[in-house]
Amino acid sequence: MAERLLLFIPAYRCEAQLPRVIAQLDGPMAEWVTELLVVDNQSPDGTVAAARAALGALDGLRWTILRNDANYGLGGSHKVAIAYGLEHGFETLVVLHGDDQARVDDLVPLLRAGAHGGLDALLGARFARGATLQGYSRVRTVGNHVYNALFSLASRRRFFDLGSGLNLFRLEAFADGAHRRFADDLTFNYHLCLHMAARGWRIRFFPILWRETDQRSNVKLAEQGRRTFGLLGRFVRDREAFLATDFSTPGAAYTAHVVARS
Repeated sequence: MAERLLLFIPAYRCEAQLPRVIAQLDGPMAEWVTELLVVDNQSPDGTVAAARAALGALDGLRWTILRNDANYGLGGSHKVAIAYGLEHGFETLVVLHGDDQARVDDLVPLLRAGAHGGLDALLGARFARGATLQGYSRVRTVGNHVYNALFSLASRRRFFDLGSGLNLFRLEAFADGAHRRFADDLTFNYHLCLHMAARGWRIRFFPILWRETDQRSNVKLAEQGRRTFGLLGRFVRDREAFLATDFSTPGAAYTAHVVARS
């Protein structure tokens, strides 16, 4: 029996890019996807309408569009998708960001080779050997190399990327619910990396193509840097206390409603 794979696209203010992302599923990746899940995080633009129109143009692919019941951030959208995957009996979760910076076909050769078998995570890496960066500034590239080195040193696990737009996870690895304590903002992936390292997840990185064209960044670099160094310092001082701390949004239910499905 083929594995049940859920392809999750988190979306926020990306009505221009999302149709291009969804169009990637009109290709070889489609044979691996059991269901495509778009989770819109309260976008104020036409992201949902763009998703619905683009998905309607795909033939033979099961899909669902969810809209978060509150603004939960990128991390919160991950929590919604993980809960959906576990509840509906999926085995594998693929994350493909909705801003059209990663290319899902980079994952296809690995799926065909069964490279994800026996792993908890197969992680796309913008800074691994063989990766290609297009339109990415030198300053941000250097900054990411510094972050990768610091997280690798602190966690004693080599990291080539702390969160690209293309990743694969074994859903059962989230069954303990630890991810619900991670922060809901863009540092969700940093919490996840530290958790994976501390808990001995079986992970592998693979090089990807990463491009920046018309994307709109939601990152405030100074604030992001301050928060990143802060959480890394807390992890180094007492990793078990860090891992037990609840960084999630107080009172967040992480619920969403169905906008449309095929």
